[in-house]
Amino acid sequence: MLNIFKRKNNRAQELSSYEEARDALEAKKLDDKMILAGGESTPQEVLYYLAEDENVEVRKKIAGNTRTPVQADKILSKDASEEVKHELARKITRFFPNIPLEGTEEIRDKALEMLEILANDQLPSVRQILAEELKASATIPRNIAIKLATDQVLSVCAPILEYSPLLSDTDLKEIIAATTLSGALEAIAKRNELSGDVCDAIANTLEIPAVSALLANENAQIREETLDSIINEAQNQNIEAWHEPLAKRPNLSMRAMKRIATFVASSLVDTMITLNHLEPEQGEELLSRVRNRIKDREPEPGDTRTIAEQAADLYERGVIDDEFIQNAIKNKQRELVIQSLVLLSGLPDTSVRAIINKKKGSLVVSLAWKAELNMRTALQMQNDLAHVARPDFINAKNGLDFPMTADQMEYEIALYE
Repeated sequence: MLNIFKRKNNRAQELSSYEEARDALEAKKLDDKMILAGGESTPQEVLYYLAEDENVEVRKKIAGNTRTPVQADKILSKDASEEVKHELARKITRFFPNIPLEGTEEIRDKALEMLEILANDQLPSVRQILAEELKASATIPRNIAIKLATDQVLSVCAPILEYSPLLSDTDLKEIIAATTLSGALEAIAKRNELSGDVCDAIANTLEIPAVSALLANENAQIREETLDSIINEAQNQNIEAWHEPLAKRPNLSMRAMKRIATFVASSLVDTMITLNHLEPEQGEELLSRVRNRIKDREPEPGDTRTIAEQAADLYERGVIDDEFIQNAIKNKQRELVIQSLVLLSGLPDTSVRAIINKKKGSLVVSLAWKAELNMRTALQMQNDLAHVARPDFINAKNGLDFPMTADQMEYEIALYE
């Protein structure tokens, strides 16, 4: 191995003169061209010539060589090979932050020109390399940061949106107002510093993943009135994705905790008590709210009405929802669950029972959807109500969403309507 390295090093020295390099090119030996393409002392005229070599590995070497003249870099920026462009993008992003400030205006201008070209490249993977490498840079031109931040490919814009110090609050609010790209707001919500104004802008979108990320961001300066608004939406719209980050939000006021305790799971109330180091009497006050809520929702022991009548009363009172069904399943109140599903879905009693007895995941999920329950409840219905076997079990999409389309689920239960 050492001998091979010595031979290559000796050959590189031999090719350092223009005449030797020219003769090697005329001989068209690939090994010599590779040495020239990556050489630190290769004449620039040779590097320029090799930028259009037929061999992609040679062009990759040229793209990664810091001595390659900008004219050759421009040729490579239009190369047909994605790998060549990747190598060029990595070189420019590594080179740019290290340009000395004195006496290098021409070099800097040429590097900027290449950044502009690559930021506008049609290949998302090229733009992605720029974004990843420059995401935390405070020295790149602001217009390039904005260009990458507003890219319509998430893998390109997300690193800049989350990390770039060049984006002002005004920039961020404009992007929040204008973007329709899924995931862009979530990237902004994860920034290390988020002002109250930007937090308000994110919260006002009501985008579930973005607000979840905002709540989980300990550095986000969420105003109390904004938090109140989020709590309202989480409760009124039953947005379960917000329950956990709300309960785990640091420095919650006692007022906020009391409100949160009225709708999140009891385990999250326990977590909230622990994280906020509450006094025993304060913790007991929150837990009493949970107990009262459950008591209000469940039938009284010894109720002489039929379970169908009890379910109908609860349904009329508007208390049968995902949490109610989940608690009833957990408490093994099978008949109450069935009667509740009949009311929520509008399907006949015999159909609901048949669907559950089929032990088929897609049917149970479709029943939950028909009943306007969420996928988390559908998972529990499969597991603890219908006892669906693993091969037939239907898991959630992205951990939260229904994995089937509305048409598919409608088709599944069409025979039972």
